[in-house]
Amino acid sequence: MTLSLGEMWQPIRLTLELAGLTTVLLLVVGTPLAWWLARSRAWWKEAVGTLVSMPLVLPPTVLGFYLLIALGPNGLGGALGPVFGLRTFAFTFEGLVIGSVFYSMPFVVQPIRNAFEAMGERPMEVAATLRASPLKAFWTIAVPLARPGFLTGAVLGFAHTVGEFGVVLMIGGNIPGETKVLSVAIYDFVETARWPEAHVLAGGMVVFAFSVILAMTLIDRRAARVGA
Repeated sequence: MTLSLGEMWQPIRLTLELAGLTTVLLLVVGTPLAWWLARSRAWWKEAVGTLVSMPLVLPPTVLGFYLLIALGPNGLGGALGPVFGLRTFAFTFEGLVIGSVFYSMPFVVQPIRNAFEAMGERPMEVAATLRASPLKAFWTIAVPLARPGFLTGAVLGFAHTVGEFGVVLMIGGNIPGETKVLSVAIYDFVETARWPEAHVLAGGMVVFAFSVILAMTLIDRRAARVGA
């Protein structure tokens, strides 16, 4: 069976949309969270940091299972879904976005937190002596100094979302044009013994992974030269 261009492009387009939207949301949500984790002296902040980092070691199917329950008709998804015109968030693109945000959060929050911590206290103290407001100092000093962390977080968050499988399969299933992302499409082709199609998509993922690792290496080296 020959793979049509539309059948090839549909999961790729859906995956890029999911990864792009997830990355933007994670930068919006993760930046203040990373700032708080880096600056707060609350005794319980590491408990929050541990919760954020749990997807690093938690099996994707476990996280996907509990998210499926939460997003399903008997959970919050059933209560909040009608507000957004949905019966439930399970097996929808919106549900994939929510699941991806939780699953990829540590890959965005941790690099940004590390960058804020590496900045130290001195720049913000100097800004305070110059009567800069905390918000202005954050945007004009902290964010530019932490730019390598933002770049690393954005690249890792995008790449990790592109490569998701267990979580998206549990939450979204395999609905063409709605939840059938690239990793699920590869699995589907393998299950139906469509090896040429699986090779094409899997080979593209290999090239993508190589490009991501190369980009991360270049970002780290550039950051090291700037900091030297």
